[in-house]
Amino acid sequence: MSPMSALTRIFLWPLAFSVSPVLFAQGLSTQSGIYLGLGAGESKTRIDSERIRQGLLSEGLNTSTLTEDGRDTGYKAYVGIPIHPNWAVEAGYFDLGRFGFDVTTTPAGGLTGSARIRGLNLDLVGFLPVTDRWSLMGRVGAAYAQTQDRFSGSGAVAVTDPSPGKRETNYKYGFGTQYAFTSTLSLRLEAERYRVNDAVGQRGDVDLLTLGLIYRFGGPAAPAQSVAYTPYVSPTEPIAQAQVQSPAPAPAPLPPPAPEPVVLAPPIPAPAPTPAPSVKVKLEADSLFGFDQDSLQADGKKALDQLILSLQGVDIEAIHVIGHTDRLGRKAYNDKLSLRRAEAVKSYLVQTGGISAPKINTSGMGAMRPETLSSECQGTQASRALITCLRADRRVEVEVSGQRQQP
Repeated sequence: MSPMSALTRIFLWPLAFSVSPVLFAQGLSTQSGIYLGLGAGESKTRIDSERIRQGLLSEGLNTSTLTEDGRDTGYKAYVGIPIHPNWAVEAGYFDLGRFGFDVTTTPAGGLTGSARIRGLNLDLVGFLPVTDRWSLMGRVGAAYAQTQDRFSGSGAVAVTDPSPGKRETNYKYGFGTQYAFTSTLSLRLEAERYRVNDAVGQRGDVDLLTLGLIYRFGGPAAPAQSVAYTPYVSPTEPIAQAQVQSPAPAPAPLPPPAPEPVVLAPPIPAPAPTPAPSVKVKLEADSLFGFDQDSLQADGKKALDQLILSLQGVDIEAIHVIGHTDRLGRKAYNDKLSLRRAEAVKSYLVQTGGISAPKINTSGMGAMRPETLSSECQGTQASRALITCLRADRRVEVEVSGQRQQP
């Protein structure tokens, strides 16, 4: 078994499991949005030197020396169209390079040959997420390859057809790994095998190892919306105060007649303390952050500035910042993303609002507390319509309790 075949069996088996309903994490690894890719690397093939010797021998020529050149630089460019969070169709152009040989013969002569291979491919590509940014991948497809041969002879070697060509469709397959730097830019390392035929009847494989970049257009992010800033104060019950009654006057002795009794008015009760306000603010995560990001945008900072302004004059006792996500994506990643966003809001309240950090605690709820109903936003595919419908679930809530200061 060749090294390529052994590695293929090891790395392609995860592809069979990628049909399970595992959705990639939101944004970075989600296969949505058309993408373009470019890759370059080393191509390698095996030249059938024995077949060359036998061909020359049939012409009465013995091979003295044979030098092979079975390596070159290969390139490929492709466009990908996602058809499922775990699947995409890729169509592209490839150039596997040029391979050749040089032969000297007896009687004295020489033969030089080369083959240039390039063409078009159409592949089905599957992805298996390992983390929110890193995934394994495998592919299988068809390659329409054009092989252009060049031969030149000298001395005793005569060449009747110096430039034969061949066009044929064969299978190809490969495996690799992909890492997403951002929701639009990814790095891909991939090994592929192309089955090709040359113009003189030789069948063989060409292996291509490439490193390339992928740029994704659009992606699943919904258009930016204005910040939903809706603070409200929950009602609080005033503290009940008992009325203080004055004691009844003691009866005056009968003899002698007592003076008129003096009735003491009950003291005016002290005013009840101002109840501690409870403020709960809901902010859309899509407006605070870029899609699948945890760094505050300019609009998000403006919304938090409004909150800080509304808290002026309040002796803050505690603030609880809670991050939420929608139900798309893997639970572990959503939990971490919601907590990172809550921590970003806390950091801004401390650094810009001057609020004491120990008074602020954070938590990430992930998708545990949605505000939408399953009947309102139906489906499991990460389509633009579903992501827009689930916007209300992607939010950050800020709960403030404190005492309003007396003027």
